[in-house]
Amino acid sequence: MSPPNYTIVTEFILLGLTDDRVLKKILFGVFLVIYLITLAGNLCMIVLIKTNSHLQTPMYFFLSHLSFVDICYSSNITPNMLSNFLSDQKTISYAGCFSQCLLFIALVITEFYIFASMALDRYVAICSPLHYSTRMSEDICMSLVIICYGFGFLNGLSQTLLTFHLSFCGALEINHFYCADPPLLMLACSDTYVKKMAMFVVAGFTFSSSLFIILLSYLFIIAAILRIHSAEGRHKAFSTCGSHLTTVTLFYGTLFCMYLRPPSEKSVEESKIIAVFYTFLSPMLNPMIYSLRNTHVIHAMKQMIKGNLFFHNAVQTSVKLKITKCF
Repeated sequence: MSPPNYTIVTEFILLGLTDDRVLKKILFGVFLVIYLITLAGNLCMIVLIKTNSHLQTPMYFFLSHLSFVDICYSSNITPNMLSNFLSDQKTISYAGCFSQCLLFIALVITEFYIFASMALDRYVAICSPLHYSTRMSEDICMSLVIICYGFGFLNGLSQTLLTFHLSFCGALEINHFYCADPPLLMLACSDTYVKKMAMFVVAGFTFSSSLFIILLSYLFIIAAILRIHSAEGRHKAFSTCGSHLTTVTLFYGTLFCMYLRPPSEKSVEESKIIAVFYTFLSPMLNPMIYSLRNTHVIHAMKQMIKGNLFFHNAVQTSVKLKITKCF
């Protein structure tokens, strides 16, 4: 049996979602609109939180970082994907693939633990409201966010180094629309056992530990809410958790389907469809879910719109007065 044909890899080919020229143009338009909505929605959320005094709380502090991660997450993949829809050359450089893989893993893990931090925040707010300001102080919130980013990027770097330490051979065609771990492993000629075990351990630990924090927090939250006698009080307490639960279900559900199983040709094909949901739809829907279901955010948006209209009218009035004086 002849040995595998090892080559010095300088670039990979991304097969993408389809080879149909007409469908590629349609998908370009669809994903461009989704990307622009994602950028606008998350940037708007960050600006609202930073500029509105009523949103200067730990919950919105974590939400601003969730929006930032979603912008980075989407921007890591979408521009290159849009370019490939319009080009016959679907190549990505070795360095580009490395950085895309690193950022993807790092941002996914960071988002896992930001969701967990948000669940802890809701637990303290509902179960220990008198100690909320001390237990969720600015320093503690900042420390939690730093841990989220640090843990995410350390794991992202270690996993990516393990992947790109492998030897690749053959056509070097990645059966996906971005550089993801499972389809990259299908191209490896060297032994992938260590990488697969490391991927399952990190994915399993990250998923289970962050989900455990969320579930445990909500068990205490539900117990505290059930002790509230008035129906209005129970509804008010639980309404602050509805948006978080919706985004967690969407994000965890899709990632669970993709990563907690061994890579194969069938699973890679299925993962491309699943990846569309958490790569494009989840970052787009997160700000919508938090704004449409949150009276504080809606009120802040109305204030910002009124402020912009007032500023616009004031400028117009000032210009008219200057013109009148000239005559």
